[in-house]
Amino acid sequence: FFFNLIKKNKRRDKIMLEIGVQTQNVIEDGNPYEGFGLLREAGFTCCDFSLNGYLKNTDIYRANKNNFFDRSIEELELFFTEHKAAAKKNGIRINQMHMPYPVFIPNGKDKLNDYMWNEVAPKSMEICRFLECPNIVVHGFKLSRFWGTEEVEWQKTHEFLDTILPKAKEYGITVCLENLYESVGGHLVEGPGCDSKKMVERIDQINDAYGADVLGFCFDTGHANLVGLDFEKFITTLGTRLKVLHMHDNDGVGDLHQIPYTFTKTRENKSSTDWEGFVKGLRAVSFDGVLSFETAPVLKAFPEELKAEVLHFIACIGINFERQIREDKYEQHFS
Repeated sequence: FFFNLIKKNKRRDKIMLEIGVQTQNVIEDGNPYEGFGLLREAGFTCCDFSLNGYLKNTDIYRANKNNFFDRSIEELELFFTEHKAAAKKNGIRINQMHMPYPVFIPNGKDKLNDYMWNEVAPKSMEICRFLECPNIVVHGFKLSRFWGTEEVEWQKTHEFLDTILPKAKEYGITVCLENLYESVGGHLVEGPGCDSKKMVERIDQINDAYGADVLGFCFDTGHANLVGLDFEKFITTLGTRLKVLHMHDNDGVGDLHQIPYTFTKTRENKSSTDWEGFVKGLRAVSFDGVLSFETAPVLKAFPEELKAEVLHFIACIGINFERQIREDKYEQHFS
C-alpha cells in the first residue's frame, strides 16, 4: 500500500506540498551522493540539512567544542561542495537547516558563548547561503529562569538576532524561531516561542524594522505535544509567519522524535499527538511550505538494512498529510 501511495503521488500533475526529512543519519560526508539518492528513492524532494550535527548540543552543554567551525568560510564551502552537488544531482532541494544550539548558555563560559555567537552563528548563515537554503532554524535563548522574566529573555534573543538578520536580508534567508520546552524540577514546561500571540507581534515588528521577511517561525509538533499546546489555534494564530515545520511524535513525556502516529493515549489507539489539529491548522492558513520530518533518531532504532524502507514509510505519511490538507475528500479522515 505505502509503495503504491508513493507511485501515485509521483504521477500527480503537481505536488501541492513537498515532503522533506532530516539529512542526519542518512547523508554521510564521505559519500553524500548515496544518501541523497536514498532520499530521492524514498520519495522525498526536500531535506532539512542537519548542520547542528557538526557541533552537537550535548557537546556544547559540556563545553566540548570541536574545531569544525574553526574553518574559514572558504574551507567550509569546499567541505560542503560535494553535498550541494549531490543534492542537486538527485533533485533534492535543501529547504531548511538547523543552526547549532544553544548559541548562548546562561551559566556557560564567556569564551564558549562568544564562540557560538561570533563564529558558529555567522558561519552558519554563510553555509546556508552557499547551500542555497531559504530557511534556517534557530533556538531562542532559555534565560527566563536565570534572569527573572520572559521579557529579558526575549531582549537577549533579539540582541542575538540582530547580529545575523542583516545577513538574512542580504542573502534572502528567513531565520525561524521554534517553540521550545524546558525541564524544571523534573517537569516539562513551556519554553521560548510557546506564546503564539507574542511571537506574531515580535516577528512583525522585526520584519517591519528590516523591511523584509527576515524572521519567521518553525512549528515543532513534538515540543508542542510535550507542553500541551493547542495545535490548530497556535498555527492559525501564526498564519503566514509559519515558514517551516519539525514533524515528529512522542509519548508526551520525552522528546523522542519518532514517526507520527507512533504513540497512543489509550488502547483504543487515539493518537497522543493532535494530528487532527495540525492538519486543520495547516489547511486554515493555506500552508505552502514543506512537510518536513525531524525523525532522525528513528533511523537508529531500526536495523541499518531497513533504512530505505523506513524512509519510504515516513515519506508515505508525509504524502498522506499532504492529501489530508489539500484535498476536500480527506476532510472526513478524522471523523
